[in-house]
Amino acid sequence: MARVWQIQEAKNKLSEVLDEAIRHGPQIITKRGVETVIVLSYAEYRRVMLSKKKLSDFFRESPLAEVDLDLRRDKSGPRVNIAP
Repeated sequence: MARVWQIQEAKNKLSEVLDEAIRHGPQIITKRGVETVIVLSYAEYRRVMLSKKKLSDFFRESPLAEVDLDLRRDKSGPRVNIAP
């Protein structure tokens, strides 16, 4: 589980933050109480980066890739935009 560090504590204990990231996984650093940064070990970073897929590959490998969908736009009525 990620440990949360206040920025001042992380500055004062940078070596400990790095060791924790290597041994126990991502470490979260907060600034003014807001989660701002995550410190990852290089090995974890590489794992995440190598597991990324192109969006086109994701759709090509989807179980729905073979489903015949009708993607034509219905032009029978006006399009309504509802703003939040």
